[in-house]
Amino acid sequence: MSKEPVAVVGVGQTKHVAARRDVSIAGLVREAARSALDDAELTWADIDAVVIGKAPDFFEGVMMPELYLADALGAVGKPMLRVHTAGSVGGSTALVAAQLVAARVHATVLTLAFEKQSESNAMWGLSLPIPFQQPLLAGAGGFFAPHVRAYMRRSGAPDTIGSLVAYKDRRNALKNPYAHLHEHDITLEKVQASPMLWDPIRYSETCPSSDGACAMVLTDRAGAARAPRPPAWMLGGAMRSEPTLFAGKDFVSPRAGQDCAADVYRQAGIADPRRDIDAAEIYVPFSWYEPMWLENLGFAAEGEGWKLTESGVTELDGDLPVNMSGGVLSTNPIGASGMIRFAEAALQVRGLAGEHQVDGARKVLGHAYGGGSQFFSMWLVGAQPPDA
Repeated sequence: MSKEPVAVVGVGQTKHVAARRDVSIAGLVREAARSALDDAELTWADIDAVVIGKAPDFFEGVMMPELYLADALGAVGKPMLRVHTAGSVGGSTALVAAQLVAARVHATVLTLAFEKQSESNAMWGLSLPIPFQQPLLAGAGGFFAPHVRAYMRRSGAPDTIGSLVAYKDRRNALKNPYAHLHEHDITLEKVQASPMLWDPIRYSETCPSSDGACAMVLTDRAGAARAPRPPAWMLGGAMRSEPTLFAGKDFVSPRAGQDCAADVYRQAGIADPRRDIDAAEIYVPFSWYEPMWLENLGFAAEGEGWKLTESGVTELDGDLPVNMSGGVLSTNPIGASGMIRFAEAALQVRGLAGEHQVDGARKVLGHAYGGGSQFFSMWLVGAQPPDA
């Protein structure tokens, strides 16, 4: 029996900010969920199951928060499933929900991811000891900076590439009302003059700490036919993982990321991602990861990703727009960051992305990664169903 086609018929986000002190975690997730239901013109009664995800529980110090969030999400008496794959969890949560629809276990599923970083200290929470190494890093940037330097040595990329990415994404964020950072006076010179945090990563080339939630309503073909607005159809989706450390691991271009992308492209019939995909929302918490992931995902040959950034290909009006919403560099509620990439991809093919809409976007990639570049989740969504 073939899989049931999966459609995104509702998308909702909170306005992402540094601290949402006006709501609890329950209030935050309910706000995003209600927004997604309103987009789909559905009620809580129309939802068959809820799939929720977030980053490590120790961020907020609330263990297994899904247990107390059931009431806020209309899930009392319904199946509710928690997913966790570190920073990629927003993407993998959406994929688990999609699989429930594809397998015809449920017809309509609400999927949601969140983080309330103001109630935690993620930087020090992520300053974990690495076996057999001196405890010299602080935050995720301390872990990833050596991988960026390795990419620069390997590719010969000039040291200005990171600032070009940050300048682009922060300008894109000004067109997205939900984005956390709205830096109206941003200039390339300001990015390049910002303090160096983890060489070569500057302050303005890093992601913020955000409070926020994102939700989507996924449904089957019959549900999509009843939708009030155009749906986004899942053309392919996959997850891959690999250990944090192992002999031969390539931190610059992890094998799990390559394999995950290849699986998505195979499902979607993509022969040449650079030609066949119109835009991409890629998980870029530090600006240099745009060129690195462009290569990992097959949009550029090894060592060539930075040239796409430098030449303007990834600009909003470029040939391959990347992070039209402002990306993780502008909004980062960690548990939700991956789902925002997936949701923004869906908004693009639905034609509902507002000021940051890419004209004629028909196939858009959503991408997330997490942990020590070890967890990957991706989907490709299109304006037409996979069997059209």
